[in-house]
Amino acid sequence: MGARFEELAWRQTPIGLISLRRRRDPALHTEVYEVKLDDEFLMSSLFPVAEIELARLGLAALADAELDVVVGGLGLGYTARTALADDRVRSLHVVEAIEDVIDWHRRGLLPFAAGLADDPRTRLVEADFFAAVDGDGFDPDRPGRRFHAVLLDIDHSPRHVLHPRNAAFYTPAGLRRLAGHLHPGGVFALWSDDPPEPAFEQTLAEVFATARAHVVPFANPLTGGESANTVYVARHAA
Repeated sequence: MGARFEELAWRQTPIGLISLRRRRDPALHTEVYEVKLDDEFLMSSLFPVAEIELARLGLAALADAELDVVVGGLGLGYTARTALADDRVRSLHVVEAIEDVIDWHRRGLLPFAAGLADDPRTRLVEADFFAAVDGDGFDPDRPGRRFHAVLLDIDHSPRHVLHPRNAAFYTPAGLRRLAGHLHPGGVFALWSDDPPEPAFEQTLAEVFATARAHVVPFANPLTGGESANTVYVARHAA
């Protein structure tokens, strides 16, 4: 058994102090990995269900035999790992703004994400996802390259963003710029910590041919009850 609590990595970044910690939960008899930004919890290995479903639901909406996929936000790696489990995925660009998060994976600090950084299909891109949307896209070597799917998990929700400048992305204009990086018929999928928001669903419907909000329930071992996240899946016109 390891130490009860260990701070694995931390660094001051432009958006705050980001840290990765591991703790032993005696009640659950498991090791828990958590990411914090200053005093705010961003993610925990106790609750990976919706991050996994983000990739599963997003890619399930595609019938293509081969897929080029973007994941916005690396985090603990659950979304990226699930995408790689789909045999159709031939390339995966993971766009992460914080160098330290990429370094966690390259150093093997997250055992449940083992193999993600070393998979030949994976490219870890250190960049601001939202700036890439407004610019030349997600592949530094091929400006303007289009993808079959973009799976995004950065902000808490379309209304609860980590930085005020991110809010412009969740408008019709911002989503149209994102759609311009998709192949015809491509998919945009978004994780949200909040319940489905009718106003955002309407915004998606203005830009995409189809849009649906999936409620993803999961057992919450901290409360002994059930919690839920939302995964939005929108498909570009064919």
